[in-house]
Amino acid sequence: MEFSKALISWYLQNKRDLPWRNTKNPYYIWLSEIILQQTRVAQGLPYYLKFTETFPTVQTLANADEEEVLKLWQGLGYYSRARNLHQTAKNISQNKNGKFPDNYLELKKLKGVGDYTAAAIASFSYQENIAVVDGNVYRVLARYFGLDHDISQPKTKKIFQELADNLLPKGKASEFNQAIMEFGALQCIPKNPDCETCIFNNSCFALQHKKVDQLPVKLKKIKVTNRYLNFVVVKDISGNFTLEKRSENDIWKNLHQFPLIESSTKDSLEKTIQNIKIKYKVENIKLFNEKEIIHKLSHQKLHIHFFEITLETNIENSITFSELLTKPFPIVIHNFIEANYLN
Repeated sequence: MEFSKALISWYLQNKRDLPWRNTKNPYYIWLSEIILQQTRVAQGLPYYLKFTETFPTVQTLANADEEEVLKLWQGLGYYSRARNLHQTAKNISQNKNGKFPDNYLELKKLKGVGDYTAAAIASFSYQENIAVVDGNVYRVLARYFGLDHDISQPKTKKIFQELADNLLPKGKASEFNQAIMEFGALQCIPKNPDCETCIFNNSCFALQHKKVDQLPVKLKKIKVTNRYLNFVVVKDISGNFTLEKRSENDIWKNLHQFPLIESSTKDSLEKTIQNIKIKYKVENIKLFNEKEIIHKLSHQKLHIHFFEITLETNIENSITFSELLTKPFPIVIHNFIEANYLN
């Protein structure tokens, strides 16, 4: 248990002052953990503060309109997190009297809550003796103990979970879990960690065997799909805009976008412009970016162009620019609007 004691001691001296560490309220801890999935603390903190200010209780979040939740989430990505967040808030408010489950197994039943998030809430709010295992934990344990199991394999999770659970000092679940995650975030970082100042530099397997840059092992490579998206800003004679809402089970579900022409292969700009002319029966087309905008997602690489046309008639169900600004958009479209229509 020397490892655990040293880790907690390091944490108490080096931990960042973060608002979700000053509470045991499961709502705030759940909110922080969902926001911080796939997100760095520096990016997630402003969103956490906005959410807790706008929705101070799980009931206020449950009562919100989904578009309001998505608008507040705009820019964080992985929007299924926001939709699950809203659905879970409704479930807790309507079916559980506004109270979160108080144990790991029941927490795991909530939509959008997996093993890691359930363990975090259970240990931080209720001191349940269960260890968290995330990317930081994989890295710290793999390097310190010299574990070369492929962390992309599901069976590896069990090995790391059992080790972490055995290392966790009973009654100190919150301190240990936060300590090991913070150590991975600040000290045992993925690339070029400062091993000379590390408290474990005399006992770390990876450092002693010159394997710091080789551990943890992750062999599975993500296949990236290329998609070619051409957004057409359609304005009518009154200067109003046409929007579409993405409803399919695809990226950006329930977010808004300008009318889209998508192709599976890269077409020439000339061909795309000709397609727009034919579809909308117009001659004048404005091209905003001759060079495509590249927007990378976890499994997809988006190649994006923006165009604008103005029709000579009024469009049914069009909206004003002020109304447009209230809608939740993918960040790449939000940035386009900001750069081209707000300046």
